[in-house]
Amino acid sequence: MQPHGSNTGTLFIVATPIGNLQDISQRAVDVLRAVPLLAVEDTRHSRKLLNRFGIDTTMLAVHEHNERDMVERLLAHLQGGGDLALISDAGTPLISDPGFVLVRAARAAGIRVVPVPGACALVAALSVSGLPTDRFRFEGFLPPREAARRERLQALSAETATLVFYESSHRIVASLQDMADCLGAARPCAVARELTKTYETVEAGTLEALCEWTGAEDNRQKGEFVVMVQGATADPATLDDAARHTLQVLLEELPLKQAAALAARLTGQSKNRLYEYGLALKNA
Repeated sequence: MQPHGSNTGTLFIVATPIGNLQDISQRAVDVLRAVPLLAVEDTRHSRKLLNRFGIDTTMLAVHEHNERDMVERLLAHLQGGGDLALISDAGTPLISDPGFVLVRAARAAGIRVVPVPGACALVAALSVSGLPTDRFRFEGFLPPREAARRERLQALSAETATLVFYESSHRIVASLQDMADCLGAARPCAVARELTKTYETVEAGTLEALCEWTGAEDNRQKGEFVVMVQGATADPATLDDAARHTLQVLLEELPLKQAAALAARLTGQSKNRLYEYGLALKNA
């Protein structure tokens, strides 16, 4: 499948289904059949996909733990004229999956890199979320530790584009609660779970409501998640009159940090900005 006149092979970046195997494209099937070698994230997982479509191409495991060590071998294959297809366990490679090191090295070596588009969980989730999609910011997985996770969310609190996160079943409850605390409990949000699979679920509401919904049943905490949160207001430095008044009332009874956190939950405004406003009031 190498292009006419080229002495090197082509690296194909092939998207595979995120759940429903019927979502694979005919072009993807043709490429996976035609190339002499596949770089896959997990050979056991990919074997199920290949068997479903009668593909017997040789596989080589390339994952986050060995990608840097495997690059030289894969480049040698490509530079020797052999084509190569890269797939991940599900969806589009490199999107919170391995492949960046290989693609960067291949391009630096002058090797042709070709996308074979298909399923991508973040795009599928956004399309059914009901949240603004004209601008969005994909953050992948948040840090696993609470302190680092909350620090990252605080840094995103003024972002006006829709925020998109991936999250695991182990941390979905804690992450949603941290989002409510740091971004504002009233912020519109949507959670997509197990997209294209048997138990596909898309639930929308405020962050506070989705914290309650997710925590209400254990089954709602299982699977793979895409969490989408509407961005901050266009001018995050400006607090509306209701937010200012709410904070002023709470400051009569609570310390600044608690008052700002509670005001953020009640109004959906940035906790950081509320804290800064409260600090200015105290200094005045």
